[in-house]
Amino acid sequence: MSAPISNVRPDPDAVLVDIVDYVLDYQIDSALALETARHCLIDTLGCGLEALTYPACAKLMGPIVPGTIVPNGAKVPGTSFQLDPVQAAFNIGAMIRWLDFNDTWLAAEWGHPSDNLGGILATADWLSRSAIAAGKKPLAMKDVLIAMIKAHEIQGCIALENSFNKVGLDHVLLVKLASTAVVGQLLGLTRDELINAVSQAFVDGHALRTYRHAPNTGSRKSWAAGDATSRAVRLALIAKTGEMGYPSVLTAKTWGFYDVLFKGNAFRFQRPYGSYVMENVLFKISFPAEFHAQTAVEAAMTLHAQLSAAGRRVEDIRKITIRTHEAAIRIIDKKGPLNNPADRDHCIQYMIAVPLIHGRLTAADYEDSIAQDARIDVLRAKMECVEDAQFTKDYHDPEKRSIANALTIEFNDGSSFDEVVVEYPIGHKRRREDGIPLLVEKFRTNLARRFPVRQQLAILDVSLDQARLEAMPVNEYVDLYVI
Repeated sequence: MSAPISNVRPDPDAVLVDIVDYVLDYQIDSALALETARHCLIDTLGCGLEALTYPACAKLMGPIVPGTIVPNGAKVPGTSFQLDPVQAAFNIGAMIRWLDFNDTWLAAEWGHPSDNLGGILATADWLSRSAIAAGKKPLAMKDVLIAMIKAHEIQGCIALENSFNKVGLDHVLLVKLASTAVVGQLLGLTRDELINAVSQAFVDGHALRTYRHAPNTGSRKSWAAGDATSRAVRLALIAKTGEMGYPSVLTAKTWGFYDVLFKGNAFRFQRPYGSYVMENVLFKISFPAEFHAQTAVEAAMTLHAQLSAAGRRVEDIRKITIRTHEAAIRIIDKKGPLNNPADRDHCIQYMIAVPLIHGRLTAADYEDSIAQDARIDVLRAKMECVEDAQFTKDYHDPEKRSIANALTIEFNDGSSFDEVVVEYPIGHKRRREDGIPLLVEKFRTNLARRFPVRQQLAILDVSLDQARLEAMPVNEYVDLYVI
Protein backbone atom coordinates (compact mmCIF):
# COMPACT_ATOMS: atom_id res chain seq x y z
CA MET A 1 0.00 0.00 0.00
CA SER A 2 1.12 3.57 -0.68
CA ALA A 3 1.73 5.86 2.25
CA PRO A 4 -1.20 8.13 3.13
CA ILE A 5 -0.94 11.76 2.12
CA SER A 6 0.28 13.90 4.99
CA ASN A 7 -2.36 16.14 6.55
CA VAL A 8 0.26 18.56 7.84
CA ARG A 9 -0.63 21.93 6.33
CA PRO A 10 2.38 23.07 4.27
CA ASP A 11 3.92 26.50 3.92
CA PRO A 12 2.43 28.54 1.09
CA ASP A 13 3.76 27.83 -2.40
CA ALA A 14 6.65 30.08 -3.35
CA VAL A 15 4.72 31.46 -6.33
CA LEU A 16 2.03 32.79 -3.99
CA VAL A 17 4.55 34.29 -1.61
CA ASP A 18 6.53 35.99 -4.38
CA ILE A 19 3.39 37.64 -5.79
CA VAL A 20 2.23 38.87 -2.40
CA ASP A 21 5.62 40.16 -1.26
CA TYR A 22 5.98 42.03 -4.54
CA VAL A 23 2.56 43.65 -4.22
CA LEU A 24 3.06 44.63 -0.59
CA ASP A 25 6.73 45.60 -0.55
CA TYR A 26 8.02 46.60 -3.98
CA GLN A 27 8.38 50.36 -4.45
CA ILE A 28 7.57 51.68 -7.91
CA ASP A 29 10.15 54.38 -8.64
CA SER A 30 10.23 54.18 -12.43
CA ALA A 31 9.10 57.45 -13.99
CA LEU A 32 8.79 55.62 -17.31
CA ALA A 33 6.45 53.04 -15.79
CA LEU A 34 4.26 55.71 -14.19
CA GLU A 35 4.08 57.75 -17.39
CA THR A 36 3.28 54.65 -19.44
CA ALA A 37 0.62 53.70 -16.88
CA ARG A 38 -1.01 57.10 -17.38
CA HIS A 39 -1.03 56.57 -21.13
CA CYS A 40 -2.41 53.09 -20.53
CA LEU A 41 -5.15 54.48 -18.28
CA ILE A 42 -6.46 57.00 -20.79
CA ASP A 43 -6.19 54.60 -23.71
CA THR A 44 -8.02 51.87 -21.82
CA LEU A 45 -10.84 54.14 -20.69
CA GLY A 46 -11.10 55.51 -24.23
CA CYS A 47 -11.53 52.00 -25.59
CA GLY A 48 -14.39 51.52 -23.13
CA LEU A 49 -16.08 54.73 -24.23
CA GLU A 50 -15.99 53.59 -27.85
CA ALA A 51 -17.40 50.20 -26.89
CA LEU A 52 -20.41 51.84 -25.27
CA THR A 53 -21.55 52.93 -28.73
CA TYR A 54 -22.15 49.25 -29.59
CA PRO A 55 -25.52 47.88 -28.40
CA ALA A 56 -24.07 44.39 -27.81
CA CYS A 57 -21.77 45.89 -25.18
CA ALA A 58 -24.15 48.49 -23.77
CA LYS A 59 -26.78 45.84 -22.98
CA LEU A 60 -24.42 44.25 -20.45
CA MET A 61 -23.89 47.47 -18.51
CA GLY A 62 -25.58 48.38 -15.25
CA PRO A 63 -26.62 46.53 -12.09
CA ILE A 64 -27.72 42.92 -11.99
CA VAL A 65 -31.10 44.03 -10.63
CA PRO A 66 -32.29 46.99 -12.74
CA GLY A 67 -32.64 50.22 -10.80
CA THR A 68 -30.20 49.25 -8.06
CA ILE A 69 -28.09 52.15 -6.81
CA VAL A 70 -25.31 51.59 -4.29
CA PRO A 71 -24.57 54.46 -1.87
CA ASN A 72 -20.85 55.28 -2.12
CA GLY A 73 -20.59 52.66 -4.86
CA ALA A 74 -18.18 52.74 -7.79
CA LYS A 75 -19.22 54.71 -10.85
CA VAL A 76 -18.92 53.32 -14.37
CA PRO A 77 -17.20 55.79 -16.73
CA GLY A 78 -19.32 56.95 -19.64
CA THR A 79 -22.57 56.01 -17.88
CA SER A 80 -24.76 57.10 -14.96
CA PHE A 81 -24.41 53.77 -13.14
CA GLN A 82 -23.16 53.56 -9.54
CA LEU A 83 -22.66 49.95 -8.51
CA ASP A 84 -21.12 47.63 -5.95
CA PRO A 85 -17.42 47.10 -6.75
CA VAL A 86 -17.88 43.55 -8.05
CA GLN A 87 -20.49 44.50 -10.63
CA ALA A 88 -18.72 47.77 -11.43
CA ALA A 89 -15.55 45.78 -12.14
CA PHE A 90 -17.50 43.61 -14.58
CA ASN A 91 -18.96 46.67 -16.30
CA ILE A 92 -15.64 48.46 -16.66
CA GLY A 93 -13.76 45.29 -17.56
CA ALA A 94 -16.26 44.32 -20.26
CA MET A 95 -16.38 47.73 -21.91
CA ILE A 96 -12.61 48.22 -22.07
CA ARG A 97 -12.07 44.80 -23.68
CA TRP A 98 -15.11 44.74 -25.94
CA LEU A 99 -13.50 45.99 -29.15
CA ASP A 100 -10.10 44.29 -28.71
CA PHE A 101 -8.45 47.72 -28.81
CA ASN A 102 -6.70 48.02 -25.42
CA ASP A 103 -3.09 47.12 -24.68
CA THR A 104 -1.45 43.75 -25.33
CA TRP A 105 1.35 41.60 -23.96
CA LEU A 106 2.83 38.91 -26.18
CA ALA A 107 4.86 36.05 -24.75
CA ALA A 108 4.42 32.32 -24.23
CA GLU A 109 0.96 33.45 -23.11
CA TRP A 110 -0.52 36.58 -24.64
CA GLY A 111 -3.09 38.78 -23.00
CA HIS A 112 -4.23 42.31 -22.23
CA PRO A 113 -2.92 43.52 -18.87
CA SER A 114 -5.07 46.67 -18.85
CA ASP A 115 -8.05 44.31 -18.43
CA ASN A 116 -7.13 44.51 -14.74
CA LEU A 117 -8.23 48.16 -14.66
CA GLY A 118 -11.83 47.00 -14.26
CA GLY A 119 -11.20 45.66 -10.77
CA ILE A 120 -8.61 48.28 -9.84
CA LEU A 121 -10.65 51.35 -10.73
CA ALA A 122 -13.93 50.00 -9.36
CA THR A 123 -12.34 49.09 -6.04
CA ALA A 124 -10.34 52.32 -5.73
CA ASP A 125 -13.40 54.45 -6.54
CA TRP A 126 -15.62 52.59 -4.08
CA LEU A 127 -12.99 52.79 -1.33
CA SER A 128 -12.50 56.50 -1.98
CA ARG A 129 -16.20 57.33 -1.82
CA SER A 130 -16.58 55.21 1.31
CA ALA A 131 -13.59 56.93 2.91
CA ILE A 132 -14.99 60.39 2.22
CA ALA A 133 -18.35 59.35 3.69
CA ALA A 134 -16.50 58.30 6.84
CA GLY A 135 -14.50 61.52 6.99
CA LYS A 136 -11.29 59.89 5.82
CA LYS A 137 -8.85 60.54 2.98
CA PRO A 138 -9.62 59.03 -0.44
CA LEU A 139 -7.12 57.17 -2.59
CA ALA A 140 -5.20 59.16 -5.20
CA MET A 141 -4.90 58.30 -8.86
CA LYS A 142 -1.24 57.48 -8.25
CA ASP A 143 -2.49 54.50 -6.23
CA VAL A 144 -4.41 53.37 -9.32
CA LEU A 145 -1.35 53.79 -11.55
CA ILE A 146 0.84 51.80 -9.15
CA ALA A 147 -1.78 49.03 -8.95
CA MET A 148 -1.89 48.97 -12.75
CA ILE A 149 1.91 48.65 -12.96
CA LYS A 150 1.91 45.77 -10.49
CA ALA A 151 -1.01 43.99 -12.14
CA HIS A 152 0.71 44.31 -15.52
CA GLU A 153 3.89 42.90 -13.99
CA ILE A 154 2.25 39.86 -12.38
CA GLN A 155 0.26 38.96 -15.47
CA GLY A 156 3.10 39.67 -17.88
CA CYS A 157 5.97 38.01 -16.01
CA ILE A 158 4.04 34.78 -15.52
CA ALA A 159 3.05 34.89 -19.18
CA LEU A 160 6.65 35.15 -20.38
CA GLU A 161 7.44 31.48 -19.89
CA ASN A 162 4.09 29.78 -19.24
CA SER A 163 1.50 29.03 -21.90
CA PHE A 164 -2.01 28.48 -20.59
CA ASN A 165 -3.54 28.35 -24.07
CA LYS A 166 -1.54 25.20 -24.83
CA VAL A 167 -3.47 23.38 -22.10
CA GLY A 168 -6.77 24.89 -23.22
CA LEU A 169 -7.08 27.60 -20.56
CA ASP A 170 -7.84 31.20 -21.39
CA HIS A 171 -5.41 33.98 -20.54
CA VAL A 172 -8.05 35.72 -18.39
CA LEU A 173 -6.89 33.34 -15.65
CA LEU A 174 -3.95 35.74 -15.28
CA VAL A 175 -6.28 38.74 -15.11
CA LYS A 176 -8.11 37.12 -12.21
CA LEU A 177 -4.83 36.34 -10.49
CA ALA A 178 -3.23 39.76 -10.94
CA SER A 179 -6.42 41.64 -10.08
CA THR A 180 -6.92 39.60 -6.91
CA ALA A 181 -3.42 40.48 -5.73
CA VAL A 182 -3.52 44.23 -6.35
CA VAL A 183 -7.17 44.69 -5.34
CA GLY A 184 -6.41 42.83 -2.12
CA GLN A 185 -3.63 45.31 -1.41
CA LEU A 186 -5.98 48.25 -2.05
CA LEU A 187 -8.46 46.67 0.38
CA GLY A 188 -5.78 46.55 3.08
CA LEU A 189 -5.42 42.79 3.37
CA THR A 190 -2.68 41.52 5.63
CA ARG A 191 0.11 39.43 4.13
CA ASP A 192 -1.55 36.19 5.24
CA GLU A 193 -4.96 37.32 3.98
CA LEU A 194 -3.47 38.29 0.63
CA ILE A 195 -1.76 34.89 0.28
CA ASN A 196 -5.15 33.32 1.00
CA ALA A 197 -6.80 35.50 -1.65
CA VAL A 198 -4.23 34.65 -4.32
CA SER A 199 -4.58 30.96 -3.52
CA GLN A 200 -8.33 31.32 -4.02
CA ALA A 201 -7.69 32.77 -7.47
CA PHE A 202 -5.77 29.64 -8.45
CA VAL A 203 -8.20 27.16 -6.91
CA ASP A 204 -11.11 28.89 -8.64
CA GLY A 205 -12.79 27.62 -11.79
CA HIS A 206 -11.00 28.77 -14.94
CA ALA A 207 -12.33 29.76 -18.34
CA LEU A 208 -11.74 27.51 -21.35
CA ARG A 209 -10.62 29.08 -24.63
CA THR A 210 -13.61 27.59 -26.44
CA TYR A 211 -15.09 31.01 -27.19
CA ARG A 212 -11.92 32.18 -28.95
CA HIS A 213 -11.63 29.41 -31.52
CA ALA A 214 -13.52 28.02 -34.48
CA PRO A 215 -16.18 26.72 -34.65
CA ASN A 216 -17.31 28.37 -31.38
CA THR A 217 -15.79 31.84 -31.61
CA GLY A 218 -18.16 34.27 -29.94
CA SER A 219 -18.70 37.45 -27.97
CA ARG A 220 -17.83 35.97 -24.58
CA LYS A 221 -14.25 36.78 -25.45
CA SER A 222 -15.28 40.44 -25.18
CA TRP A 223 -16.59 40.15 -21.61
CA ALA A 224 -14.43 37.31 -20.28
CA ALA A 225 -11.88 39.72 -18.82
CA GLY A 226 -14.64 41.71 -17.14
CA ASP A 227 -15.83 38.47 -15.59
CA ALA A 228 -12.29 37.64 -14.44
CA THR A 229 -11.50 41.00 -12.87
CA SER A 230 -14.89 41.16 -11.13
CA ARG A 231 -14.33 37.66 -9.76
CA ALA A 232 -10.99 38.89 -8.41
CA VAL A 233 -12.71 41.65 -6.46
CA ARG A 234 -15.13 39.12 -4.98
CA LEU A 235 -12.31 36.76 -3.96
CA ALA A 236 -10.33 39.59 -2.35
CA LEU A 237 -13.41 40.68 -0.40
CA ILE A 238 -13.99 37.08 0.72
CA ALA A 239 -10.39 36.85 1.93
CA LYS A 240 -10.84 40.10 3.86
CA THR A 241 -13.46 38.38 6.02
CA GLY A 242 -10.74 36.03 7.27
CA GLU A 243 -11.69 33.14 4.98
CA MET A 244 -8.94 30.54 4.84
CA GLY A 245 -6.69 29.87 1.87
CA TYR A 246 -5.03 26.84 0.29
CA PRO A 247 -1.25 27.04 0.68
CA SER A 248 -0.23 24.28 -1.74
CA VAL A 249 -2.89 25.07 -4.33
CA LEU A 250 -0.27 24.83 -7.08
CA THR A 251 1.96 21.98 -5.90
CA ALA A 252 -0.40 19.59 -4.11
CA LYS A 253 -0.08 16.14 -5.62
CA THR A 254 -3.10 15.00 -7.64
CA TRP A 255 -5.33 17.89 -6.57
CA GLY A 256 -3.14 20.92 -7.19
CA PHE A 257 -3.19 23.27 -10.18
CA TYR A 258 -0.01 21.88 -11.70
CA ASP A 259 -1.23 18.27 -11.71
CA VAL A 260 -4.84 18.98 -12.64
CA LEU A 261 -4.46 21.75 -15.20
CA PHE A 262 -0.81 22.20 -16.17
CA LYS A 263 0.24 18.68 -17.10
CA GLY A 264 2.30 18.36 -13.93
CA ASN A 265 4.63 21.20 -14.88
CA ALA A 266 5.61 23.94 -12.49
CA PHE A 267 5.64 27.56 -13.59
CA ARG A 268 8.89 28.89 -14.99
CA PHE A 269 10.08 32.46 -14.56
CA GLN A 270 12.37 34.56 -16.74
CA ARG A 271 12.77 37.57 -14.45
CA PRO A 272 11.78 38.89 -11.01
CA TYR A 273 8.82 41.23 -10.63
CA GLY A 274 9.57 44.91 -11.16
CA SER A 275 8.09 47.35 -13.70
CA TYR A 276 9.29 45.72 -16.94
CA VAL A 277 5.89 44.82 -18.35
CA MET A 278 4.30 48.26 -18.11
CA GLU A 279 7.44 49.85 -19.58
CA ASN A 280 7.34 47.47 -22.56
CA VAL A 281 3.60 46.98 -23.04
CA LEU A 282 2.17 47.15 -26.56
CA PHE A 283 -0.54 49.67 -27.39
CA LYS A 284 -3.14 49.15 -30.08
CA ILE A 285 -3.16 52.62 -31.54
CA SER A 286 -4.19 52.59 -35.17
CA PHE A 287 -6.21 49.40 -35.56
CA PRO A 288 -8.62 47.35 -33.41
CA ALA A 289 -6.91 44.18 -34.58
CA GLU A 290 -5.69 41.13 -32.69
CA PHE A 291 -2.10 42.11 -31.95
CA HIS A 292 -0.38 39.40 -33.94
CA ALA A 293 -1.93 41.04 -37.01
CA GLN A 294 -1.12 44.68 -36.20
CA THR A 295 1.97 44.79 -38.42
CA ALA A 296 0.15 42.88 -41.15
CA VAL A 297 -2.54 45.58 -41.19
CA GLU A 298 0.13 48.29 -41.37
CA ALA A 299 1.68 46.45 -44.34
CA ALA A 300 -1.75 46.10 -45.97
CA MET A 301 -2.33 49.84 -45.63
CA THR A 302 0.98 50.47 -47.42
CA LEU A 303 -0.01 48.05 -50.17
CA HIS A 304 -3.42 49.70 -50.55
CA ALA A 305 -1.63 52.97 -51.31
CA GLN A 306 0.63 51.19 -53.81
CA LEU A 307 -2.37 49.60 -55.51
CA SER A 308 -4.02 52.99 -55.88
CA ALA A 309 -0.84 54.63 -57.17
CA ALA A 310 -0.34 51.87 -59.75
CA GLY A 311 -3.96 51.87 -60.89
CA ARG A 312 -4.37 48.26 -59.77
CA ARG A 313 -7.51 46.70 -58.32
CA VAL A 314 -7.85 43.97 -55.72
CA GLU A 315 -9.49 41.90 -58.46
CA ASP A 316 -6.09 41.85 -60.21
CA ILE A 317 -4.50 39.95 -57.32
CA ARG A 318 -3.71 36.26 -57.83
CA LYS A 319 -1.99 35.45 -54.53
CA ILE A 320 -0.97 37.06 -51.23
CA THR A 321 1.79 35.48 -49.15
CA ILE A 322 1.85 36.32 -45.45
CA ARG A 323 5.31 35.70 -43.98
CA THR A 324 4.68 35.63 -40.25
CA HIS A 325 5.53 34.18 -36.83
CA GLU A 326 4.29 30.93 -35.31
CA ALA A 327 1.89 32.48 -32.81
CA ALA A 328 0.00 34.29 -35.57
CA ILE A 329 -0.48 31.05 -37.49
CA ARG A 330 -1.67 29.27 -34.35
CA ILE A 331 -4.14 31.97 -33.31
CA ILE A 332 -5.46 33.91 -36.29
CA ASP A 333 -4.76 31.93 -39.49
CA LYS A 334 -8.36 31.11 -40.25
CA LYS A 335 -10.12 29.59 -43.27
CA GLY A 336 -13.81 29.11 -43.97
CA PRO A 337 -16.86 31.16 -42.98
CA LEU A 338 -16.61 33.87 -40.31
CA ASN A 339 -19.81 34.03 -38.32
CA ASN A 340 -19.64 37.22 -36.25
CA PRO A 341 -17.39 40.19 -35.36
CA ALA A 342 -15.57 38.14 -32.72
CA ASP A 343 -14.72 35.61 -35.44
CA ARG A 344 -13.52 38.26 -37.88
CA ASP A 345 -11.24 40.22 -35.55
CA HIS A 346 -9.28 37.03 -34.96
CA CYS A 347 -8.70 36.24 -38.63
CA ILE A 348 -5.48 37.63 -40.13
CA GLN A 349 -6.82 37.20 -43.66
CA TYR A 350 -9.90 39.32 -42.90
CA MET A 351 -7.76 41.98 -41.20
CA ILE A 352 -5.59 42.22 -44.32
CA ALA A 353 -8.42 42.09 -46.86
CA VAL A 354 -10.38 45.04 -45.45
CA PRO A 355 -7.51 47.57 -45.58
CA LEU A 356 -6.46 46.31 -49.02
CA ILE A 357 -9.98 47.04 -50.27
CA HIS A 358 -10.93 50.12 -48.24
CA GLY A 359 -7.67 51.61 -46.97
CA ARG A 360 -8.83 51.38 -43.33
CA LEU A 361 -9.63 48.98 -40.49
CA THR A 362 -12.03 50.17 -37.80
CA ALA A 363 -14.17 48.39 -35.23
CA ALA A 364 -17.18 48.90 -37.49
CA ASP A 365 -15.44 46.94 -40.25
CA TYR A 366 -16.05 43.70 -38.35
CA GLU A 367 -19.80 44.15 -38.47
CA ASP A 368 -22.09 42.26 -40.88
CA SER A 369 -22.66 45.30 -43.09
CA ILE A 370 -19.00 45.31 -44.15
CA ALA A 371 -18.38 41.56 -43.95
CA GLN A 372 -21.02 40.87 -46.61
CA ASP A 373 -18.73 42.45 -49.24
CA ALA A 374 -17.92 39.41 -51.40
CA ARG A 375 -14.47 40.77 -52.25
CA ILE A 376 -13.28 40.09 -48.69
CA ASP A 377 -13.75 36.32 -48.86
CA VAL A 378 -12.37 36.21 -52.40
CA LEU A 379 -9.17 37.86 -51.16
CA ARG A 380 -9.03 35.65 -48.06
CA ALA A 381 -9.03 32.57 -50.27
CA LYS A 382 -5.95 33.88 -52.09
CA MET A 383 -3.87 34.26 -48.93
CA GLU A 384 -1.32 31.83 -47.52
CA CYS A 385 0.45 32.09 -44.16
CA VAL A 386 4.06 30.88 -44.03
CA GLU A 387 6.09 30.79 -40.83
CA ASP A 388 9.43 32.60 -40.80
CA ALA A 389 11.66 31.04 -38.14
CA GLN A 390 13.53 34.30 -37.53
CA PHE A 391 10.26 36.17 -37.02
CA THR A 392 9.28 33.56 -34.42
CA LYS A 393 12.68 33.82 -32.71
CA ASP A 394 12.52 37.62 -32.58
CA TYR A 395 8.99 37.44 -31.21
CA HIS A 396 10.30 35.60 -28.13
CA ASP A 397 13.57 37.57 -27.80
CA PRO A 398 13.19 39.78 -24.68
CA GLU A 399 15.47 42.39 -26.25
CA LYS A 400 13.36 42.62 -29.42
CA ARG A 401 9.82 41.35 -28.76
CA SER A 402 8.95 42.04 -32.38
CA ILE A 403 5.61 41.04 -33.95
CA ALA A 404 6.72 40.90 -37.56
CA ASN A 405 4.62 40.33 -40.64
CA ALA A 406 5.55 40.62 -44.31
CA LEU A 407 3.15 40.68 -47.26
CA THR A 408 3.81 39.92 -50.91
CA ILE A 409 1.20 40.51 -53.61
CA GLU A 410 1.35 38.62 -56.92
CA PHE A 411 -0.92 39.63 -59.81
CA ASN A 412 -2.77 37.68 -62.47
CA ASP A 413 -0.39 38.95 -65.16
CA GLY A 414 2.62 37.42 -63.37
CA SER A 415 3.95 40.67 -61.94
CA SER A 416 4.26 41.42 -58.23
CA PHE A 417 4.92 44.18 -55.71
CA ASP A 418 8.03 44.09 -53.56
CA GLU A 419 7.43 42.49 -50.19
CA VAL A 420 6.35 44.94 -47.47
CA VAL A 421 7.84 44.08 -44.06
CA VAL A 422 6.79 45.61 -40.74
CA GLU A 423 8.62 44.25 -37.68
CA TYR A 424 7.40 46.57 -34.92
CA PRO A 425 3.85 48.00 -34.77
CA ILE A 426 3.19 51.65 -34.01
CA GLY A 427 2.26 50.71 -30.42
CA HIS A 428 5.64 49.08 -29.67
CA LYS A 429 8.08 50.55 -27.15
CA ARG A 430 10.59 51.06 -29.97
CA ARG A 431 8.09 53.42 -31.65
CA ARG A 432 6.84 55.36 -28.60
CA GLU A 433 7.95 58.71 -30.03
CA ASP A 434 5.68 58.20 -33.03
CA GLY A 435 2.98 56.31 -31.18
CA ILE A 436 2.11 58.40 -28.11
CA PRO A 437 0.84 61.47 -30.00
CA LEU A 438 -1.45 59.13 -31.98
CA LEU A 439 -2.55 57.43 -28.75
CA VAL A 440 -3.55 60.82 -27.32
CA GLU A 441 -5.50 61.60 -30.50
CA LYS A 442 -7.25 58.24 -30.18
CA PHE A 443 -8.25 59.27 -26.64
CA ARG A 444 -9.56 62.64 -27.85
CA THR A 445 -11.63 60.90 -30.50
CA ASN A 446 -13.11 58.49 -27.96
CA LEU A 447 -13.95 61.26 -25.50
CA ALA A 448 -15.83 63.07 -28.27
CA ARG A 449 -18.03 59.99 -28.80
CA ARG A 450 -19.54 60.35 -25.34
CA PHE A 451 -19.13 63.81 -23.84
CA PRO A 452 -19.81 67.47 -24.69
CA VAL A 453 -16.79 69.64 -25.45
CA ARG A 454 -16.52 71.18 -21.98
CA GLN A 455 -16.43 67.77 -20.33
CA GLN A 456 -13.89 66.49 -22.86
CA LEU A 457 -11.57 69.39 -22.08
CA ALA A 458 -11.89 68.90 -18.33
CA ILE A 459 -10.87 65.24 -18.69
CA LEU A 460 -7.99 66.05 -21.04
CA ASP A 461 -6.73 68.86 -18.82
CA VAL A 462 -5.89 66.52 -15.95
CA SER A 463 -5.30 63.32 -17.93
CA LEU A 464 -2.39 64.79 -19.89
CA ASP A 465 -0.68 66.21 -16.79
CA GLN A 466 1.26 63.52 -14.93
CA ALA A 467 1.63 65.33 -11.62
CA ARG A 468 -1.95 66.59 -11.47
CA LEU A 469 -3.38 63.20 -12.36
CA GLU A 470 -1.29 61.36 -9.76
CA ALA A 471 -2.44 63.74 -7.02
CA MET A 472 -6.14 63.76 -7.92
CA PRO A 473 -8.54 61.79 -5.69
CA VAL A 474 -9.84 58.74 -7.52
CA ASN A 475 -13.50 59.64 -7.05
CA GLU A 476 -12.96 63.13 -8.47
CA TYR A 477 -11.28 61.73 -11.58
CA VAL A 478 -14.02 59.15 -12.15
CA ASP A 479 -16.66 61.84 -11.66
CA LEU A 480 -15.26 63.59 -14.73
CA TYR A 481 -16.52 60.65 -16.81
CA VAL A 482 -20.07 60.52 -15.45
CA ILE A 483 -22.98 61.19 -17.77
